Amino acid sequence: MTNNSAITNNIEQLVATALAEDLGLVGDLTSTLTVPEAALGTAKIVAREPGVLSGGPAVVATLAAVDPGLELDWSTTDGQRVVPGQEILRVTGRARSILTSERTALNFLGQLSGVATRTAHFVDLVAGTGVRIVDTRKTAPGLRALQKQAVIDGGGVNHRFGLHDAVLVKDNHLGLGGGLGSVLQRLAAGAGHLVRVEVEVDTLDQLRELLHFDAARVAVGDLPVVHAVLLDNMTPAMVAEGVALVRAHPAALVVEVSGGITEETVRSLAEAGPDVISIGALTHSVTCLDLGLDLVY
Repeated sequence: MTNNSAITNNIEQLVATALAEDLGLVGDLTSTLTVPEAALGTAKIVAREPGVLSGGPAVVATLAAVDPGLELDWSTTDGQRVVPGQEILRVTGRARSILTSERTALNFLGQLSGVATRTAHFVDLVAGTGVRIVDTRKTAPGLRALQKQAVIDGGGVNHRFGLHDAVLVKDNHLGLGGGLGSVLQRLAAGAGHLVRVEVEVDTLDQLRELLHFDAARVAVGDLPVVHAVLLDNMTPAMVAEGVALVRAHPAALVVEVSGGITEETVRSLAEAGPDVISIGALTHSVTCLDLGLDLVY
């Protein structure tokens, strides 16, 4: 999950990197040569298409890094839906500073609002099923904390933040770890009771083997090893059968569905009864929300 400290600690570095890409060692050559140094101005950021906003803190940090004297007047907040033509933010101050910060601020706001908008779309598609839409680790390098916050702004839920905060056993772990049985034995010996463990299964037979392993432990008074199962690339019918198997298990498990989720399939998969559906495309195939900065004359 995201947290405020992770986002705050990350933003300043990201903003510095983004501005360095744009300004190099010289700065904004065009604005310096064309706009009088003393010129003041006001500009507004507006939505050019419908969407859900995210990225406000990155915009604030960008503008402050360029010119702490810029005045910001927000008309919206992260997580809010906007319509074409709606004003999001008004910036007043040195005209050169407004122009220098424009593209970097819009890049952050557009990219993160794109994540929030896509997430909200999938959330809308499964409305009424009780299923949560969840992100993955398929994020842009360096942007994970901000993209995961954007998923929350869009009404979604965060999966694990990284490799460090939960166990997720996937097919490659099973292949290199000697198979499902060997991996489960190793987890039983090495994962403490506070470590969250999820195991990905590709077939219902794998699911049955996993459930049998933990049921046998519970039967003799031991704690279960697995807390969640990920049903990977299964049809709605297979998901429904898998959910039924899990619900009959003596220990409560979270059922996650993932793999090739599309707008066309997400509803039928949700209606099969899982708890969460994780979608890599929330963050790895982002279409930026179309935003613009217009001068106010």
